Amino acid sequence: MCKKVCTRIIILLFSYLPIIAQAQKALPVPPPFRVDNLVCEYKINPISVDEATPRLGWKLITRDRNIQQIAYEVRVGSNAVSLLKGKELLWTSGKVASGESLHVYYAGPALASRQKVYWQVRIWNNRQQVTPWSMVNSWKMGLLKPADWSAKWIEDNYQSDTTGGPSPMFRKTFKIDHKVRAAHLYITAHGLYEAQFNGKRIGTDYFAPGWTSYNKRLQYQVYDVTADLLKGDNAVGVTLGDGWYRGYTYNRKKNVYGTKLGLLFQLEIVYTNGKRILINSDKTWKVAYGPIRSSSFFDGEVYDARKEKKGWSTIAYKDLNWDSVRTIDTVKDNLVATFGPPVRKHEIFKPLKVFTTPAGEHVVDFGQNLVGWVQFKLKAKAGDTVKLFHAEVLDQKGNFYTKNLRTAKQENTYIFKGDSIETFEPHFTFQGFRYLKVEGYNGTLDSTNVAAFAVYSDMAQTGMFSTSNPLINQLQHNIQWGQKGNFVDVPTDCPQRDERMGWTGDAQAFCRTATFNMDVAGFFTKWLKDLSADQHKNGAVPYVIPNMLDSASAAASGWSDVATIVPWNIYLAYGDKQVLENQYPSMIAWVGYITRHTRNGLWDTGNHFGDWLFYAGTDYEDGAALTDKNLIAQAFYAYSTQLVINAATILGKDDDVKKYTQLLADIKKAFQAEYVTPNGRMISGTQTSYVLALNFDLLPENLRESAAKRLVSNIEDYDEHITTGFLGTPYICHVLSRFGHTDIAYDLLMKESYPSWLYPVKNGATTIWERWDGIKPNGTFEDPEMNSFNHYAYGAIGDWMYRVIAGINTDEGAPGFHKINIFPHPGGKLTNANAELETLYGKVKSAWSIDNGIFTLDIIVPPNTTAQITLPAVDGPVTESNIDINTNKDIANIKPVGGDMQMDVGSGTYQFKYILKTHKKNS
Repeated sequence: MCKKVCTRIIILLFSYLPIIAQAQKALPVPPPFRVDNLVCEYKINPISVDEATPRLGWKLITRDRNIQQIAYEVRVGSNAVSLLKGKELLWTSGKVASGESLHVYYAGPALASRQKVYWQVRIWNNRQQVTPWSMVNSWKMGLLKPADWSAKWIEDNYQSDTTGGPSPMFRKTFKIDHKVRAAHLYITAHGLYEAQFNGKRIGTDYFAPGWTSYNKRLQYQVYDVTADLLKGDNAVGVTLGDGWYRGYTYNRKKNVYGTKLGLLFQLEIVYTNGKRILINSDKTWKVAYGPIRSSSFFDGEVYDARKEKKGWSTIAYKDLNWDSVRTIDTVKDNLVATFGPPVRKHEIFKPLKVFTTPAGEHVVDFGQNLVGWVQFKLKAKAGDTVKLFHAEVLDQKGNFYTKNLRTAKQENTYIFKGDSIETFEPHFTFQGFRYLKVEGYNGTLDSTNVAAFAVYSDMAQTGMFSTSNPLINQLQHNIQWGQKGNFVDVPTDCPQRDERMGWTGDAQAFCRTATFNMDVAGFFTKWLKDLSADQHKNGAVPYVIPNMLDSASAAASGWSDVATIVPWNIYLAYGDKQVLENQYPSMIAWVGYITRHTRNGLWDTGNHFGDWLFYAGTDYEDGAALTDKNLIAQAFYAYSTQLVINAATILGKDDDVKKYTQLLADIKKAFQAEYVTPNGRMISGTQTSYVLALNFDLLPENLRESAAKRLVSNIEDYDEHITTGFLGTPYICHVLSRFGHTDIAYDLLMKESYPSWLYPVKNGATTIWERWDGIKPNGTFEDPEMNSFNHYAYGAIGDWMYRVIAGINTDEGAPGFHKINIFPHPGGKLTNANAELETLYGKVKSAWSIDNGIFTLDIIVPPNTTAQITLPAVDGPVTESNIDINTNKDIANIKPVGGDMQMDVGSGTYQFKYILKTHKKNS
């Protein structure tokens, strides 16, 4: 029977093959050489651009090798149909002889607020081929002047202090009496908002308008709501939450930016007949309290479903008992269009297991330390209350552990209304957790009724890294999840306890790694604007950005140096010269601040955090691993000055190059006189002191090799364990590789006992810990006052994993991976490593494997880029795609470099094979 049925199925399938083939022929086949992935200011078809001359970019798509763009043509029009015909153009660049496909400035007539334009591009390559015109993309300008805002700020009329209290709900009805051509909502708030039209939530963003230095820069969002409006009567509802604006923050401080929540709402509707109408926030709105009885990032949310106002954002709802609002004359010159990515929901986690702890607690394990919230679908009687508690770890006995949260409750409370099955997830809060403790519900919890949502800024994942070692793969997983959980609109230090601030030391340490894992161009560019806004007039850079600590003396080495380090790393990763231009005044102001606080050329004044959370162990009192804080300060003074020189060189500021080059020479001279003996021994003989001195080139050339050997000796004294803290850790393996000790760097990476990167992995970590020993070898915890289990700074090793193990690096002379350096470094008993990076030009890949002494390297170089490839430890002939490289026309400039072999290639896919020479110690 089965045989007959199978035979009939096969016959039937074959009978459909001609139909399938015909259908495939009917589908449009993309040309083999084309332009795609068009972006404007890092976004696809943005609708709120406030740059006067937006920057455009694109990618070349081709499978051919050695493809370079030699010219481009951009055309811009006000009408998509006309643009396709090449008519009624607003601006055309003409054919521009250039290989630039990133950050190409629009150079047409000045654009007005709300103006929408359409654009296309085509390019010519080095084979005299021209692409078809690209698909039509667009961008829309935001509101460029304060006068563009006709809406009024509205608030409730309640006089009591409601911080930590109920969320106000604002509502209005309006009528549409003609067919709508386009409708756009411009909206922001003092606090956080969620908006609804006719009962439907607008957008997928959370925690809007995001966290900025509110008094100086308040973002607004724009939503295309054309499809959400109805002909006839409509209703809109907006709920506000405390958020960062006035909610509880560090040390239970509140009302940092203001005491009242407020809404600014401007709906602009254009009818098909050309008539334009506005629906603004004004005195005609009404306000009431609803089911959200309190909301706080630290403490969580209390939601009383009995107080829901069913259908409150629909036209059918009766709001006779709602209160009136008041309008306020708040200035609007601090309003800016959103630049960074919005916060959104991402991965969903089902329960890994549900169990009862020894203390009798009802606990759900989601298997991943994540940031977000739990959604449940449960049934109970009206008035029943369920409480959700969140924790990262269990204690030694297997009980729920929350002492490390300090004063943060991380607690969501839901009061049932008594319907059938009720669904809940919070609105204006997030938690950092792996474990969920449930109180007040004794029924079954499983994958059908409880789930955890990961919530973080909407950054595309650009990097992938894996090896033959499962522990290293888990480390990479932990690094990525540490980034996800702490990149919630700003780069926070931790997502669970009562802190969650944009600590600058963590951000500068991890920034380069972050650029490999995800697209953080918009994320960091937005944050840097707030750094400039909050930088003090004397040049001091606060410890946290946005600066909710509000301390005029808040400046420290390694933390405040974020002002120079992050702009430079963003420039390297994305080739973004404008970020250097925008941040240059901030960079020189910071170095100027340091210079004014030096004595005899030494920065030995002020308070510094030093090498934060370095390994103390049993040597803490005698200072074996303790690095002098002033030594660190002088080292970062030199580094920031060098980065100013780099930026000044790129920007063509020749006088500044001379000025700061002389300053740098004086800084190094003072460093050597104060902290280095004549034979090159550091006065602080720690790993961090040698790492910083070597990484920042603070030692004379003739002393560097011996200093590197002293660093190795120190590491060996600790049995190949790391002792660095937040400031030394990002650089230690790079320094070892630079001075020929990659084997020692691998020893550090592969160490599984404390202190090491793999120690937390062996202890079940799914994110990066704040401390090397958050959980001690004996199973006890570090000091709960500072013991986060999701704290990304030590994840900075990811940068070395991408750039050295896999060997993917950008050439500083052609940043943004326009010229790529690929130089893998096998070691650590790895038999393979694979890394991919989606750059602004396309995918870069470096994947190597070792099998019976044969080294295979698979490489992808994206179109419009070139690569210098260094093959490690070559022993004998090398083939590429089974062709001897010396006769391969796609490979140029082949030359030996030590025991390695270097060559240049153009874009394309390559596979190299050869016998790998046996590695020697320190080679």
